[in-house]
Amino acid sequence: MSTMLPLLIELGTEELPVKALPGLAQAFFEGVVDGLTKRGVAVERGDAKPLSTPRRLAVLLPGVAVEQPEQHSEVLGPYLNIALDADGQPTKALQGFAAKAGIDWTALERTSDAKGERFVHRSTTPGARTATLLPEILREAIAAMPIPKPMRWGSHAYGFARPVHWLVLLHGGDIVEAEVLGLKADRMSRGHRFMHDKTVWLTSPEDYVSSLQAAFVLVDADVRRTRIVEAVNAAAAQAGGQARITDDNLEQVVNLVEWPAAVLCSFEREFLAVPQEALIETMEINQKFFPVLDAGGRLTEKFIGIANIESRDVAEVAKGYERVIRPRFSDAKFFFDEDLKQGLASMGEGLKTVTYQAKLGSVADKVQRVVALAEAIAPQVGVDPVLAKRAAVLAKNDLQSRMVNEFPELQGIAGRHYALTGGESPEVALAIDEAYQPRFGGDDIALSPLGKVLAIAERVDTLAGGFAAGLKPTGNKDPFALRRNALGLARTVIESGFDLDLRALIGTAIAGLPAAVAPSAERKTDALPQDLYDFILDRLKGYYADKGVPATHFNAVADLKPASLYDFDRRIDAIGTFAALPEAEALAAANKRIRNILRKADGDIPGMIDRALLAEPAESALAEAVEAAIEETSTSLHQKDYVSVLNRLARLRPQVDAFFDAVMVNAEDPALRANRLALLKRLGDRLGSVAAIEHLSS
Repeated sequence: MSTMLPLLIELGTEELPVKALPGLAQAFFEGVVDGLTKRGVAVERGDAKPLSTPRRLAVLLPGVAVEQPEQHSEVLGPYLNIALDADGQPTKALQGFAAKAGIDWTALERTSDAKGERFVHRSTTPGARTATLLPEILREAIAAMPIPKPMRWGSHAYGFARPVHWLVLLHGGDIVEAEVLGLKADRMSRGHRFMHDKTVWLTSPEDYVSSLQAAFVLVDADVRRTRIVEAVNAAAAQAGGQARITDDNLEQVVNLVEWPAAVLCSFEREFLAVPQEALIETMEINQKFFPVLDAGGRLTEKFIGIANIESRDVAEVAKGYERVIRPRFSDAKFFFDEDLKQGLASMGEGLKTVTYQAKLGSVADKVQRVVALAEAIAPQVGVDPVLAKRAAVLAKNDLQSRMVNEFPELQGIAGRHYALTGGESPEVALAIDEAYQPRFGGDDIALSPLGKVLAIAERVDTLAGGFAAGLKPTGNKDPFALRRNALGLARTVIESGFDLDLRALIGTAIAGLPAAVAPSAERKTDALPQDLYDFILDRLKGYYADKGVPATHFNAVADLKPASLYDFDRRIDAIGTFAALPEAEALAAANKRIRNILRKADGDIPGMIDRALLAEPAESALAEAVEAAIEETSTSLHQKDYVSVLNRLARLRPQVDAFFDAVMVNAEDPALRANRLALLKRLGDRLGSVAAIEHLSS
């Protein structure tokens, strides 16, 4: 086996895009490893992973072979009837093949396949040195990186995410000769831009991490992440609170610094009168700071910034951070105070002049449609329709506020604060906020019943209007976020346990649309309700897949197209329980067989079984068992106790098996045949009453 030596590649750059950095680092790492692997170079990855900082991308592998293994090749030549003439001498075809291989034809070997015997040239060549392969591997890895708009610098014709300033390429202790992006490889890295602004000599790849750490650079993002979390939590504890650390904010800070240091800062307490969401938004999104909360989860006047340097005057750094944040807080307070003077209710007047969508009218028009839907939904789920109407009337008013104009992410949140300040009930105020939930993938649905009603009404109108106006998503285009709205609607209904008739709800929403888009025979939009229902079900595929539900289970229930999504969910649970039973596979196969038989049957099938025509013991036994099962499952089916229904039907397996073993369904006698089809139809209807269980058959 070839000798294994550690490999280090470091590409030094100007500051890379924060959000793109992890993806660039991963692509660089995988590109190098794949390039080595596809050339047959042995690689020991161990626990190796991408290394990166804002100013560098690095690949550090504990072992890479110094050369490829021997390269074996086999090139097939002409068949004997073409290669040799009648005297056994080589034809021009064979002579040409041998000349191309660079050997005499007599040195060629022979092999056979289905067509006969043919000549073949087999050769073995020594493997190439890894050092000679690395420059090409490196260029390939760089070319394959996800850089949508490469930058160019100087007079070079090539580009990269940011200008590149140094290249380290070491295999063992030796520099690998290479030139990439106009840079010649050496062993000189760079330290921290401010704390060690000089080159760093690397003796070997094993020294990389420790040598850079000595130069105030932590090349492992996981190490930086741990240090940041520990430092932020320690600073928050010093301030008597706890830090708010979100994944998004943390990841961006990790990719902004090479040597993180926490700085505890504060702002004037008067700003706490502003909704804390606005202040947190400013700190996290605009400045990448970490807010400090009290034990009750309320914002305090403290926050923590992460410096990319250990300053000798931390107080001065804190002043700088505080100075940066103060103007944004002042703006937020001004907007909030001015909005309070206007009041949430009066903001609604402005919605009449804001177009929601050209065919669907203004935002005020949409509000009226949502009001009607909320009033219709509320009594079905035990919510006061008066409260539902009031919440729906106010839900969009904050779109006209100065606060939301400056901080669009505060839609609903700002409305909740303005509603409470304006004397609205806490239930209405909370619902205005919760109407937007879930706001993103993985977000919670609304918690309050009133908030759930508003969230459902809002999404049903958005979906109905979007489809009617011809905005159904195509490909990646979904300007009205109809996919997200469909999933949010489905999640809210299912996770709330609301047994709502989705088809009826869609019908109500469509009926309330403007005349310009309302369904009509002329516009051939009769399929709109079904299209929208199917679209919502399609969003559920991914939802259940994420929960580990097999596609066969989903399809089994989807075939029945239940009107209620909550009912759909209960059927999914029941089919999962049924599928685990030993009888499930056989009954699924039997139901599949029944469907096929009934599909091919000619003429009408009787609705009831004529017991006088039950000629065989097996069919008499099955008929008796089916009628008993129907009687015993009717109450459970009505109560939607689907697990009990399927458990009872599982007990039919012996009679079903015996029937198909002993009875010819398509009997010569038309009356016998029709009666047996009637028996199978009654059996099939009840077997398929919870789900199309034939989907479970392999």
